[in-house]
Amino acid sequence: MDQFTAHLDRGWDLVQRGDTRGAEASARRALEIEPNSPEAHNLLGYVAAMAGDGDEAIEAYQQAIALDDTYLEAMLNAAEVYIAPLGDFDQAIRLCDQALDLAEIDEEVIDALLLKFDALIGKGDIEEAGRVLKRIPPPPYESASQAFLVGRAYYEVGQHDRAAPLVEETCKKDPEHAEAHYYAGLLRDAQGDARGATQAFLRSRELDVAMGLPPWSPTGEELGQMTARALEGLAPVLKQYVAGADVFVTDAPGVELVADGVDPRALVLLDGILDDEGAAPQASRIFIYAVNVTRVAGTADTVEAEIEGAIEREISSTFLEDHDAEETPAKDLN
Repeated sequence: MDQFTAHLDRGWDLVQRGDTRGAEASARRALEIEPNSPEAHNLLGYVAAMAGDGDEAIEAYQQAIALDDTYLEAMLNAAEVYIAPLGDFDQAIRLCDQALDLAEIDEEVIDALLLKFDALIGKGDIEEAGRVLKRIPPPPYESASQAFLVGRAYYEVGQHDRAAPLVEETCKKDPEHAEAHYYAGLLRDAQGDARGATQAFLRSRELDVAMGLPPWSPTGEELGQMTARALEGLAPVLKQYVAGADVFVTDAPGVELVADGVDPRALVLLDGILDDEGAAPQASRIFIYAVNVTRVAGTADTVEAEIEGAIEREISSTFLEDHDAEETPAKDLN
């Protein structure tokens, strides 16, 4: 094995271990040997994406594609970053279409179609996303991961009967697949299997917590500071419900909460609700779930915005929606 290949192989091995710094060093050593290597630029892009730097990842992927305009893997990797965290769905769709023109085997076609589906869902084009889903070849699929992604796509468009077998298959073939267990919980809950849903959600939580925080994650103290700023910036109509609340940052909702029906992937939870007669109800405790917040945020730059949005949604759902329903005449609900 030559030095260039050794550096590339070591880089991908370090990626699997979550060592982004080591993987980046290996990619750069490979580039020192072969500056015009598309594979090394692709590895560098993948490492940047893992580190939460979407712009740097795209730059590296674009360099890889410029060096090899048939490099399907780099196109799909770039499309994934355009979808999240960058939210540039049109660019993602363009790359997926380009990849589909190059795809030669079912596995490549499915990967490109699934990413295009995700981009269309992100754009809110449900009708076109449904048409893309119909183009996906039927099972069996090459890997458990691909079976899950197809199942998740069916779930997103409400085809639970087609989603469930694929998601359950993934849970059996890959017991460490946190996403599959989470979606199994959603599907079992929709089917009325409360006990099965709880078991799946608890397994998902266990795997999420074991995976831990990404290397770019803010510290617990920094997350607490972000939460304080978010609370301070709330509109007065919302702030009254959390004024003076204590903030706690932890990994994920506790096992006992999940068993009681709390979403294991909740970002925020309001607790200790005080409802004294004659006074507006208030939460005395706010829990921020770091593993879940960072997963949704995708980059360090967007964590604070995710916390702000999650707190606003939680206040609205806890205090305002039920109140609005009570105050709204029945005739206005029809």
